[in-house]
Amino acid sequence: MKYKRLGFIVAFCFVSWIVLAFVIFNDNLAKKNDVENRKGSLLKYIKELELQISQQEQIYKLLADRFKKFTSRPENVVQDMELKFISDHDPTAPSLTIRQDVLQEKSVMLPVLVFSCNRPDIRRSLDGLLKYRPDAKKFPIIVSQDCAHSATAKVIRSYSDASQVTYIQQPDLSEPIVPPGEAKFKGYFKIARHYLFGLKQIFRTFNYTAVIIVEDDLDVAPDFFSYFASTYQLLKNDPSLWCVSAWNDNGKATLVDMQQGNELLYRSDFFPGLGWMITKQLWDELEPKWPKSYWDDWMRRPEQRKDRACIRPEISRTRTFGKIGVSNGMFFDKHLKYIKLNELPVDFSKQNLSHMVQTAYDADYIRLVYSLPVVSASDVRTNTNLPFDGPVRITYHTKDTFKNAAKLLGLMDDFKSGVPRTGYHGIVSVFLNGRRVYLAPHSNWKGYDLTWS
Repeated sequence: MKYKRLGFIVAFCFVSWIVLAFVIFNDNLAKKNDVENRKGSLLKYIKELELQISQQEQIYKLLADRFKKFTSRPENVVQDMELKFISDHDPTAPSLTIRQDVLQEKSVMLPVLVFSCNRPDIRRSLDGLLKYRPDAKKFPIIVSQDCAHSATAKVIRSYSDASQVTYIQQPDLSEPIVPPGEAKFKGYFKIARHYLFGLKQIFRTFNYTAVIIVEDDLDVAPDFFSYFASTYQLLKNDPSLWCVSAWNDNGKATLVDMQQGNELLYRSDFFPGLGWMITKQLWDELEPKWPKSYWDDWMRRPEQRKDRACIRPEISRTRTFGKIGVSNGMFFDKHLKYIKLNELPVDFSKQNLSHMVQTAYDADYIRLVYSLPVVSASDVRTNTNLPFDGPVRITYHTKDTFKNAAKLLGLMDDFKSGVPRTGYHGIVSVFLNGRRVYLAPHSNWKGYDLTWS
């Protein structure tokens, strides 16, 4: 009986040990599986975090460079702009504001310089300027003619005799000296010489402090003058800007927001031309080294631009009708004739343009673009396989990948001095199939490659 009881106790202990071991084993297995699951989630989270950190690092580096440039500006420039932060309680407010009386300087005169040669239908351009000009004293119109074309001269005189415009003539009508092999480009040498004459007249003879430059084949939008008058002080007081342009190189009706984009403005590293404004201070810099030819491409070179930007609109405030000219209609039939002229006037004097100041603009713009989902150009074109109806980003790594995407979407795909048309930090913005689309360089992009010309 004694041994039987002992055997029962031993058997009970053995069974209990097995049950306990089974429970412990299962618990450890569950914990192991849980640890593995957590480890997988953690690794995934770490990878996502590393990607975000990498993107933020690029943004912070760019902002640090811009901040150094900003803090090195003369103290009086910063004081004149009176930058101040707006309360975080208003999420719709821009990051910075500029004192309104600085932006709304009434006394400054902004002459419109019209370059002309042998186009009698300059009448169309002058009629448009006179139709929309709100103040003849604030916006005097000066027509500078080259070529001594009699029919064109007769048209211009009909306006000057009525005291509507001031008429000046390029005195040097000699044949320019052209390098061997460039005889067919002689017209570009004459144009550069004419620009030198006309701008010297504006800033040296008439002594204006700024000028709006157009050519004799441009229509202007109803708010053309409001646009330039309201951006003048921004140009004058922000050293990171060197021009204001009325032109969007990708301004086809299919590539801009025709419903809500008439108030949109952008900064651009690409010099657009075709209706643009500069200051006397910039001319003091450019005049001594003005080129003999190809002045617009010369302006786009880094030694002239010096990392400065232009302001340009979403919807153009000028449109060219000049198919025939020195360029023999280059790009006109394929592109230029489709550029949309703004038809919904904006009173820019009532717009707060402080978000265009570089320190505010760069931070907001770059953060926005690189936070967007990445899609392919083909999906954007067909409007399929896209995540939602909001803005998206198309990434490019080389000049060729940019050109392929641009051609697919109907954009101008060329580069000048490494800068794509309308590009800002390599980013090109368009509006296609009802959504905002940004073509943007990859996040490790360090700057413009000047071999991309």
